[in-house]
Amino acid sequence: MRTHAQAVVIGGGLIGCSILYHLAKFGWSDVVLLERNELTSGSTWHAAANIHGLHDSTNISRLQHYTMALYKELEIETGQGCGIFQPGSLYLAQTEAREHQLRLQEAKARRYKMNFYEVARDEAERLHPLVDFDGIRCIMYEPEGGNVDPSGVTAAYAAGARQRGAEIHRFTPVTATEAQPDGSWIVRTPKGDIRTQWVINAAGLWGREVAAMAGLQLPLIPTEHQYFVTETIAEIAAMGRRLPSVADRDGEYYLRQEGLGLLIGAYERKMKFWAEEGTPLDFGHELFPDDLDRIEENMLRAIARVPAVGTAGVKKVINGPMIWSPDSAVLFGPVPELSNYFCCNGIIPGFSQSGGMGKLAAEWMIEGEPSLDMFAWDMARFGHWAGKAFTKARVQDQYSHRFKIHFPNEERAAGRPVRIRPAYDMQKQMGAVFGLNFGWEHPLWFAAEGEPREETIGFKRQNWWGPVGREARMLREHAGIIDVSNFAKYEVRGSGAEAWLNALFANRMPAEIGRSCLTPLIGKRGGIAGDFTVTKLADDEFMVFGSGMAERFHQRFFKAVPLPEGTTFRSRTEELAGFNVAGPKSRELLQRLTNADLSTEAFPFMRSRQITVAGVDVVALRVSFTGDLGWELYCAAANQVELYSALLEAGSEVGAGPVGSRALMSLRVEKGYGSWSREYSPEYWPQEVKFDRLVKMDKGEFLNRDAYAAVADRPARDELIMLSIDARDADATGGEPIFLPDGTPIGQVSSGAYGYFVEQSLALGYVKAGSAKAGDAVTVAILGRPHDAVLLKQPPFDPEGKRLRA
Repeated sequence: MRTHAQAVVIGGGLIGCSILYHLAKFGWSDVVLLERNELTSGSTWHAAANIHGLHDSTNISRLQHYTMALYKELEIETGQGCGIFQPGSLYLAQTEAREHQLRLQEAKARRYKMNFYEVARDEAERLHPLVDFDGIRCIMYEPEGGNVDPSGVTAAYAAGARQRGAEIHRFTPVTATEAQPDGSWIVRTPKGDIRTQWVINAAGLWGREVAAMAGLQLPLIPTEHQYFVTETIAEIAAMGRRLPSVADRDGEYYLRQEGLGLLIGAYERKMKFWAEEGTPLDFGHELFPDDLDRIEENMLRAIARVPAVGTAGVKKVINGPMIWSPDSAVLFGPVPELSNYFCCNGIIPGFSQSGGMGKLAAEWMIEGEPSLDMFAWDMARFGHWAGKAFTKARVQDQYSHRFKIHFPNEERAAGRPVRIRPAYDMQKQMGAVFGLNFGWEHPLWFAAEGEPREETIGFKRQNWWGPVGREARMLREHAGIIDVSNFAKYEVRGSGAEAWLNALFANRMPAEIGRSCLTPLIGKRGGIAGDFTVTKLADDEFMVFGSGMAERFHQRFFKAVPLPEGTTFRSRTEELAGFNVAGPKSRELLQRLTNADLSTEAFPFMRSRQITVAGVDVVALRVSFTGDLGWELYCAAANQVELYSALLEAGSEVGAGPVGSRALMSLRVEKGYGSWSREYSPEYWPQEVKFDRLVKMDKGEFLNRDAYAAVADRPARDELIMLSIDARDADATGGEPIFLPDGTPIGQVSSGAYGYFVEQSLALGYVKAGSAKAGDAVTVAILGRPHDAVLLKQPPFDPEGKRLRA
């Protein structure tokens, strides 16, 4: 066994072998995989191994299509069969909401030239004559859908990796992973130690145990999961061809052909956890006792849809473990707090995603960044707050509602609240309906007396649409008070503070006390890894404000630039609270509570001062994400209630009141402001988001300057645009494809909202450079149906910024 390696993969299941294969394929041949038992032990060997291409996330869809195509290439490359069956998949919609979901996925498929389209009932009956299609509103067909052989695919990845020089050691348990001062690791095994630059935790059911060796706690918990296979069904035996699989998610089961029978699986409401405190080390290829009574209701729905299931005998039952994250998506990427430790844990649809995960993991480790923005998978989306109680509650909700639609703007209640600030109870009494942001509860909107305090969910406008409009108009006409405590807040102090910030960010840092700037953070490929506001409070003190949900994500970048001696950097997100007071009467409101001069002459736009408001010391910034006149005020969390109460009391005298984040979304879209993870992403270059003016190439070195220099003179591939849409009962929310009138796909929506003040349904999005210009007509696939839209030349609200700077 090697004593040194570029990377050591821990875990010989499907994902570990895929990562090993892709590392070798991308040029790292000095790589090793360690498996404590036999390859495919744990969850891989007993998986149903279904494959499908479509997902609500466009990037995940692209990775799933890559995976499906890769299996055929692997067979040719290695000579190892993957057991590929692709008779297609039928997707059924029993409800209006499911029809909206499928039609939107079909529109996305047209955008990316994926093979997914609607079929009529008679064609569906020809494809699968055993299905009763009564009550089905819409049927979609994916010709490449199907399943693979779990052992065959894993063996093919392993064979491909070995052909490129990788080593695989079975029956070699890892007993320790020890971090070294230079960022490398020593991986200890009974057969010897390996010193490696990268450790990859792909240990599946044992992901928690492997993480614990490095002092890391991962939010994961296993459950039992069952499917069964019927005896031979005469109609299938006589068919002479393989039947397509059936995705009847409203029925909460999945069904496909297996041999000459059918395989039926279910995610039952009466789910069952397993090994909550740790996966037994001696577990391998075992199964649990059958417990079909637990999935009886799902089975009955499957029988009603495919009556042949009810008359067939049960040939075998598989009841095995799966391990889940709180949102059922993989925990993926380098651990921000550790050097060169990569996680790929908690994978559920592994056979649809294994190739994409392996490819992105190899890109991330070898090239420094994945080619696609995959924050939805990034382990940094969870922090220390995602403990055992939260994880268990969320996994229970995810498992028992596996096939439930994830609606736009939906906020699930399981496991909450986790993190609250002092004003939480006060806001709750005021009628706040809360959302979750990196563990924090924050007000989405405020219900008035007599209005429901629970929101409905769906693709169309919901019960919060009216109250949110009331808040947005109040702010535009008078003023509003928005809790922005969930913004990430950082303090940089010391004689080297300014130099460190200049070495980190692309813009030139403010040199004068009281000045602020907006700045991008550049990624490894020259894209936008983040957008921040930086303000100088003193000669040796700066405050930095960024996306709250990206706080752990951005740690990787902050760590990449060494702090000068005597300089400190720390997060103050937990200890500071914040409010944005905005609107044409915001100055009048605040002036009632402070002796500070808030006039434009004394306190211009993009300036900051430390002042006292209602007796509370605050850092005040003359900025507002609403695009209106306003200030952001940051105080100690202990003073949040005192400050909030004073702001609300003064606000009532000028027609102002509390405003939630849903209204803030509408207001910033009216103004054409982008936000991180929607408009701003590592996938987009500064010139594509109109941020190139904020990149100062003449200031000296900054993080990933060379990466930006390599793309700076290239023409934009995509252009950030704004749309006004003819939408009556639903608005764009993000991800909807944009087409020319002739049906040519040109882009997609990144953010959407109704602009209550300008009375238009609006969207921000990207279109292929040169494909359309201001004034051109396009269509947007809201609810999967074409809605007429026009590209706007400028934002409909205050395009010249007069109110912002008043």
